[in-house]
Amino acid sequence: MLADTVLVVMWLGLMCYALFAGADFGAGLWDLVAGGSRRGRPQRALIEHAIGPVWEANHVWLIFVLVMLWSAFPEVFAAVMSTLYLPLTLTALGIIARGAAFAFRKASTELWQQRLFGGCFATSSVITPFFLGAVAGGVASGRVPSGLAAGSAVTSWINPTSMLGGVLAVVTCAHLAAVYLCADAARGGGPELVRAFRLRALVSGLVAGAVALVGIAVLDADAPRLFHGLTHRALPLVVLSAVAGVAGLLLLLRSLWGWARAAAALAVALILWAWGVAQYPLVLEPDLTVARAAAPPSVLIAVLIVFLAGALLLIPSLGWLYTLFQHPKTGGAAGAEEAR
Repeated sequence: MLADTVLVVMWLGLMCYALFAGADFGAGLWDLVAGGSRRGRPQRALIEHAIGPVWEANHVWLIFVLVMLWSAFPEVFAAVMSTLYLPLTLTALGIIARGAAFAFRKASTELWQQRLFGGCFATSSVITPFFLGAVAGGVASGRVPSGLAAGSAVTSWINPTSMLGGVLAVVTCAHLAAVYLCADAARGGGPELVRAFRLRALVSGLVAGAVALVGIAVLDADAPRLFHGLTHRALPLVVLSAVAGVAGLLLLLRSLWGWARAAAALAVALILWAWGVAQYPLVLEPDLTVARAAAPPSVLIAVLIVFLAGALLLIPSLGWLYTLFQHPKTGGAAGAEEAR
């Protein structure tokens, strides 16, 4: 029971990272395809304004998940890090390159410098979620056995399920970003920006749905245990995720931005929880369960106490940051001015 509680807390952190940092990564993809320096300037200005105050804060969730995994499930941490060190290293490099390029582009005055750093920022925003999705696919498909470097350093993340996970992560991030940016554009970016990002949100939502449908066949052939869990125990969550995704697209068509955001976030959150439910009680195939992988109870209790203490400081602070940023006088107005 104690180990399950810690696992749920860790999964909540993973969900927050997917919803908040995922939207930031997706914004980088739209930055990449915004167009030339003149035509794409309003979209890039809105994107820069939207992620500027929060993009560094969102990585707190990734650090939280890694520390929880290391402290509460050390055997799993060791196995994942030693087997999937290649995509995880590429992920770390992508995060670093993305952050540095974003900061340097903002400080650059020459067009060629802005293009160089902008390209690095946008490209890193695409490859980073891809590698994170590949890592998830490697774990979910049972290619990360217990033990130090017990799995293949190559096939553990270069396989059909990992490629599916990588592509799905990229298109999901793109969809979240486009949906979120619709509301930001509506607050002050103008009707042209609203139309542009609504079109992107609709197209990326349809693409994400198509990838998910193709994924059914991929998982059936490549990860049968995960496929069985998703189509049996976790099936209600999968269905609810699909319903929320469709509802989000309909809400976009009706310009109900706040509800569309909630529906898109719910669709992503539900599919993430569906994975957890489908795989439970295993954390690593073929037989490493949550109970077996967990640290001693004294460590788990300490982890939960530290989590509660940290949450009392972190969650209100992040909530206040997002509230200030979303307020028209501190968020939308500034974004509109930059976009013009």
